[in-house]
Formats: sequence, structure tokens, C-alpha cells
Amino acid sequence: MIFAIDPGTTQSAYVVWNPEKKEVVKHGIVPNMEMFSVIKYWKPEIDKVVIEMIASYGMPVGREVFETCVWIGRYMCYSQMHRLIVDRIFRAQCKMEICHNTRAKDANVRQALIDLFPATGGGKVPQIGLKKTPGPLFGVSKDVWAALAVAIAYCKKNNIGPLPF
Repeated sequence: MIFAIDPGTTQSAYVVWNPEKKEVVKHGIVPNMEMFSVIKYWKPEIDKVVIEMIASYGMPVGREVFETCVWIGRYMCYSQMHRLIVDRIFRAQCKMEICHNTRAKDANVRQALIDLFPATGGGKVPQIGLKKTPGPLFGVSKDVWAALAVAIAYCKKNNIGPLPF
């Protein structure tokens, strides 16, 4: 299984992704310090930790970007200390793998992810579904979409799991 992280300055989103079954096993958004406990809990199931990496585009950046970089390093170090394989993927690579365009916006990535899943739930977006009739993406929201993009893009890029998606 892939443990994918979308890191942030104070909290980070994660997805536990089963590439063989093409399913979200678990997801959430937790305070950064709590992520260590989540990684430790899932360690027996995880084949790889994949973290979205920040890229430089030549523009000035603020404190938040550097703080996020610190957390990326901490997650990598913690995972490696626990003998987990760690890799990183850039946001542009995620956009390219999922939308085939690096200029895709978050809304485009979200829709492309939704389109990858069967419409088995209820409501306007059956891939997400409703509480009574959940779809395969039930509960995925906010930054968890980015973590899911990290997991799926990494698997597509590295031919992990049954393809095509």
C-alpha cells in the first residue's frame, strides 16, 4: 500500500491507497505532529511513503513554504528511521499524470480523480456519494484530494498496480 502525504505548515493530509484494489483504505487531515503516529500505525501495511514535494519556480516565497519543507524532511526522516521506503513527487508531476497538463488547477485535478472511480454511490456526485449511499470517495475533501492525487500519480508514473487506471 501507498501512504501519500500532502504536507502543510501546521497540518497535513494523508491517504492510504491500495493500488491493487484501486481503493482509498483510509484518509484524513491531522496536525503535523500527529502524522508520526498515523505513519507508525499504518507501518505494517505500508509499502512506500510518498510525499508531495515543493518545487522552486524562481519566485520569492514566504515562511509557509519553508515551514512545509521542514515538515517534508521530518516525515522523510521519521519514515526512513522506521525502515519505510520514501519517495517524493512534485505537484507538476501529479498534474501531468492525472490531467496530462501541468497548468491544471486543483478543481481540474479533483474532477479528473472523480472521473477515475465508478459511480456507485448516491447524490449528484455518485463517486463521492452520500452518507446513506457512499461512493468509493466518500469523505474525501479539502487537502485529502491532493494526497489522493499524490498516491495515484505516483502509481501511474511508476506502473504500480493494474493499469490503465
